[in-house]
Amino acid sequence: MEKKFKATDIQIGFHPEGYRIDKTTSPIDFYTKWEITPEGKWINPKPTCFHSMPQEGWYKAGNIKGT
Repeated sequence: MEKKFKATDIQIGFHPEGYRIDKTTSPIDFYTKWEITPEGKWINPKPTCFHSMPQEGWYKAGNIKGT
């Protein structure tokens, strides 16, 4: 099983509830909430604030653009 992290430890990563952190992109896209389709596709991203996201259970990722 992959190691899980706290949100404060993430530079680029995702949470299984549909949240993403990408601090390498424009500030409006640092923290986003996505809908996840039944097929597992991430769609309709919306900006969110850091404190509204889950604080634990994050996975680190490489480049997540285009997923």
